[in-house]
This record gives sequence, C-alpha cells and structure tokens, in this order.
Amino acid sequence: MSLSTTSPPPASTIAVVIPSYKVTRHILAVIQAIGPEVDRIYVVDDCCPDGSGRYVQENNRDPRVSVLFNEVNLGVGGAVMAGYRAAIDDGFDIIVKIDGDGQMDPSLLPRFVAPIVSGRADYTKGNRFYNLEKISRMPKIRILGNAVLSFMAKFSSGYWSSFDPTNGYTAIAASTAAQLPLHKISRSYFFETDMLFRLNTVRAVVVDVPMDAKYETEFSNLKITQILGEFFAGHIRNFCKRIFYNYYLRGMSVASLELPLGLGLIGWGMGFGLYQWGKSLAMGMVTPAGTVMFSALPLILGVQLCLAFIAFDVAAEPTNSQRSTGALP
Repeated sequence: MSLSTTSPPPASTIAVVIPSYKVTRHILAVIQAIGPEVDRIYVVDDCCPDGSGRYVQENNRDPRVSVLFNEVNLGVGGAVMAGYRAAIDDGFDIIVKIDGDGQMDPSLLPRFVAPIVSGRADYTKGNRFYNLEKISRMPKIRILGNAVLSFMAKFSSGYWSSFDPTNGYTAIAASTAAQLPLHKISRSYFFETDMLFRLNTVRAVVVDVPMDAKYETEFSNLKITQILGEFFAGHIRNFCKRIFYNYYLRGMSVASLELPLGLGLIGWGMGFGLYQWGKSLAMGMVTPAGTVMFSALPLILGVQLCLAFIAFDVAAEPTNSQRSTGALP
C-alpha cells in the first residue's frame, strides 16, 4: 500500500505519548525533534527511578510538553494507556506513541498520521522489514525473534498482512482508542501485540508504515528471555478469544465449521494412527494398508479443512475503516 508522507491538515489535532522509564539521556533530544504539526506531548513518568519526569520538567523548554506521573510502575503498556486516556480526555484526534530512548525518528510522524487522516486506517504501526538492504543493521537475534513473533501475531490478531508486531512506533485515531478496553490491554511489553488483538475486536484497519530502526547507544529494557513465556501464553489466549468472538459469538460461517471439524479429524487421525502403530509394533506385525488409510484420510482431510479456515481468516482481515463509514464516532 502506498503511503503519503504529506503533513496532515490543520483540522486534525495530534498528541504524542512518550513513556518514560530510564531514558533520561535521550528524552530531551526526542522532544526537540518532534515537529510543529504536533499539538501536545505527554511524557509519562512510569515511576522512573531516575526521575525522568522531573528531569523533563526542570530542563524542557517546549510549551507543548505535559508530564504525567504514575504513582506505581505500570509497565510500558500501562504508561502508554495513561497517555492515551489523557489525550482522549483532552479531545485530540490522533495519538502517536514514540519511545523516549532515541530509537524512533520523530520526523517520520507525518507518515504515520497521513493514513489515519485520509480515512484509510484507524491504526498505523512501524515495520522495520520493508527495506531488505537495511535489515542487516538489526541485531540477528532481533531479526529471528521478530520473524517468530510476527508469525504468531498473525494467528492471534488476525492481521495477516502486518509484520513486526513489537514495533512501538504507532499512531491511532482517538475515536478508535476510545472504543478499546484500555484497562484490559497488557501493561508489559506484550501490549503492542495485545493492541492488535483488541483492534481486531472493533474491526479497526491497521496499516504498516515502512521505517528504519536506529541502534546506537541506547539501552533496551526488553529482555528476550524474560518475555518468551508471556508472549507465547498471550498469543494462545488471544487466538482462542478472537476465534470465539469472530466465528461463534458474533456470527457463524462455513469457517466456524471448518476449524473444529479439521482439528477433530487431525486429532482422530493422529491418535488412531499412533495407537495402531504401537499395537502392530508390540505384536511384531505390519500394519494393514486399510488401517493406515483409515488413519491417513482423516489426517489429510483435517489439514485441508484447517488450511481452508486460514484462507477464510486471511480474507476476513479488516480493510474498510469504520470511521469512514460512520460506524465509529
């Protein structure tokens, strides 16, 4: 999808949310790089041990900056949701989230806002994998991790055309954000992926924006080994919820039958086949061809039905913004 880089019209008011935790070295430079198209900048001090919120208050000279303080540490997701609530309450139209560690280029902000202003998207997010030549700058462990997480996120969120789910450079229409249960969204580093799941429940259109990541002197608070278990459990939970909401609670379709029938046939084929194989092995006999086929056919049919369900799910990805049709205020 071709994305315009032109600045949004003045009618759209824009707020930027910057979660602040151990980013004192970079946050002032990030604020200074934010262009004049932004009307308000919310710096959310998430009970930072370095006192980054107070540091901004004492050293910042930008009148657009408003510092919010969380009394307890809520995690990066909790800090962003606090910023969302403030921007919604203050009546801004679009909310952009930028990290305070200097990895994200604020000059790219118009690219993220333009699809929302034009009505082509309700939510935009960065994608560092568009330019294959520049991917080599990214640490190899991050490339592998993002590939795995992106594949899992496609299943759990239903946004099959989206990639790089943990990218924190995002923009959202305030009217769309107001439809989300902000108190239920994950407070940890899983919140970007959890946002995609929640956006699917309101049929929001998500568009990826090409961008390059910067890896310089910043320190990342994200530890891969600490989030693997949480991400895996979160994806399984969100996948089950999404399938139930979209295919059984809100309505029924042929896909509602394909998935359980396909999984049932696969389970039967594998279970029956393993049982007969073990039985034949114990008796020292060759498994009869008919028995093999009685196991293989359900397995093949089950796989075909599951593939048909996935094809249906891919085609069902939201593509029309509900704001443009008046479904959302």
